[in-house]
Amino acid sequence: MSRPYNFSAGPAMLPEPVLKRAQEEMLDWHGSGMCVAEMSHRGKEFLSIAQQAEADVRELLAVPDNYRVLFLQGGASLQFAMAPMNLLRGTEKSQRKADYLNTGSWSKKAIAEAKRFASVNVAASTEHDGTFTRAPAQAELSLSADAAYLHYTPNETIQGVEFPYVPDTDKPLVADMSSTILSRPIDVSRFGVIYAGAQKNIGPAGLTLVIVRDDLMGQAMDGTPAMLDYKTHADAESMYNTPPTYAWYLAGLVFQWLKDLGGLAGMAEINQRKAGKLYAAIDGSDFYANPVQPDCRSWMNVPFTLANPNLDADFLAGAKDAGLLTLKGHRSVGGMRASIYNAMPEAGVDALVDFMAEFERAKG
Repeated sequence: MSRPYNFSAGPAMLPEPVLKRAQEEMLDWHGSGMCVAEMSHRGKEFLSIAQQAEADVRELLAVPDNYRVLFLQGGASLQFAMAPMNLLRGTEKSQRKADYLNTGSWSKKAIAEAKRFASVNVAASTEHDGTFTRAPAQAELSLSADAAYLHYTPNETIQGVEFPYVPDTDKPLVADMSSTILSRPIDVSRFGVIYAGAQKNIGPAGLTLVIVRDDLMGQAMDGTPAMLDYKTHADAESMYNTPPTYAWYLAGLVFQWLKDLGGLAGMAEINQRKAGKLYAAIDGSDFYANPVQPDCRSWMNVPFTLANPNLDADFLAGAKDAGLLTLKGHRSVGGMRASIYNAMPEAGVDALVDFMAEFERAKG
């Protein structure tokens, strides 16, 4: 293989064709005499890049006309505050209510932030002894009649828990799709707000994609700073201030790469196949285990443990020697974690599965 396979949860690997194209265009983008990182964000060269990127992501996700696509900063963590500040209604905190689903580390952070602004109803929690191994069923959701919205995290990056369905609600649905966006087709019309940090399936860190329905803008809470108002950015076409231009450019190259692969339907087939191979290797062995309920397993983030945790360091060292990088699990979960986002080629998963079998033969 020409490069090691990087299983990092984020910042994650980028598609090699994207990196090669960026390399070719580094010193002179399309005869402009400039690197994209040197361009004015208001110049015609960068505006053409930005407009094409938005058009491509709209096409990939089939974004309806009554939604705005914003290219922002601050990561998903800023959206933990920005979403409630824009969607909550009422002058007093006690009047402002929102429903949240608690399914892992990132939804817990979103809940903690929302409590600064509203009365939060945790409509379902699957936490058990400090761990999460499943998503709640629709029947388990205790939704409030007067909530302004329902927030959930479709894929928990750390725990590897993924919702096998989209929650049904008559309120605007807000989703942190950082780890799962662009991995398969979705029906955007079922959501009020979708947000995603770029550093997993979109591009490099520093960019945040936000898709927001028109009717949810323009009513931000009193005192909301201009930079935290969705309408500010929608009116300025994501250029109220200087955006992360190079990250936006690389995201646009990723969108074009996805289109060349056949769009999100084609990507979904590849992702299902990759995840299936890895879970089969884990389930087919007593040496490895995955803690997540099978119908709630993530396509993107696959945690697994060794039967003997004393072998963890040997596993990681051997994997690194084999060109398999960043497999150490999150400190709150332990063990290993393989993040197999869109840019991870199927050959990378095959190489990991082969190494796992070889390691088990040697140490099991």
